[in-house]
Amino acid sequence: MYRPLKFLSKWTKRAAVHAESGGQTAPGVSRQALRAVYAAASWLIDYPDEEALQRLPQISAVLDRADVPKNLREDLDATIGHLGAADPIELRADYVETFDTRRRGCLFLTYFSNGDTRKRGQALLQIKDIYRSAGLDMDETQLPDHLTYVLEFAAGHDLDAGVRILLSNRAGIELLRLHLTEIDSPWAGTIRAVCATLPALDGDDIHAVERLAAEGPATETVGLDGLGGYGDAPPSAAEMTAAMAAGAAMSPGSAQAAGGCGSGGQHTFIPLTDVTGERS
Repeated sequence: MYRPLKFLSKWTKRAAVHAESGGQTAPGVSRQALRAVYAAASWLIDYPDEEALQRLPQISAVLDRADVPKNLREDLDATIGHLGAADPIELRADYVETFDTRRRGCLFLTYFSNGDTRKRGQALLQIKDIYRSAGLDMDETQLPDHLTYVLEFAAGHDLDAGVRILLSNRAGIELLRLHLTEIDSPWAGTIRAVCATLPALDGDDIHAVERLAAEGPATETVGLDGLGGYGDAPPSAAEMTAAMAAGAAMSPGSAQAAGGCGSGGQHTFIPLTDVTGERS
């Protein structure tokens, strides 16, 4: 079984460099445009309920004001156009089929980059700690690595820290992009736009991601054996919560990060409920 450990290690190191340098994204994209792209992507890949569909004109307005580069805007507009034209009932069924029933459509980022349960739990806690450092806490029913949450965090709270999370989980995002493109999903453009905001992959990186998508992660990455099977169910919330609890048990002093509200008992919920870029 192919083991793309060097690829994952490379992007973990690049995320660390990003933290030290203050930014590592694709050239030619302003911080305002990055925030707009991430906010739009967060809303567009969320469940398309009535409120989300009514928000589509506002999403377009946010992108207009931010002067988003043409290639990113075209990809995002492709999703916006489909969501606006599709039958809502069929659209919701398609969403569930795309993201809730297939492993390669999983929106939990650490599921791909940390297959081992203990490592995944620790990765979840690290993301929660990043949120907490920005003054955010998540409800016990929420898992911090869901892509909608990470993108909203980058858009409305801490852009640099949010990009660092994306870079640390680059393999999972690229796998999601490949999968959505392969099935010609209306959400493929949104994930392409997100990937386009990050540094370009080199040849070795591309090869590693393609092989990981085709063969699945290494056999010792528990729970990911069926990655290559389209019909395999993604990890459940219960499994991921258990993984985070396992990570807390292995990390001295991190038990508080695994749950409960922060100082003052105040919860800030993610994602945003409006288009202001402020906390919900």
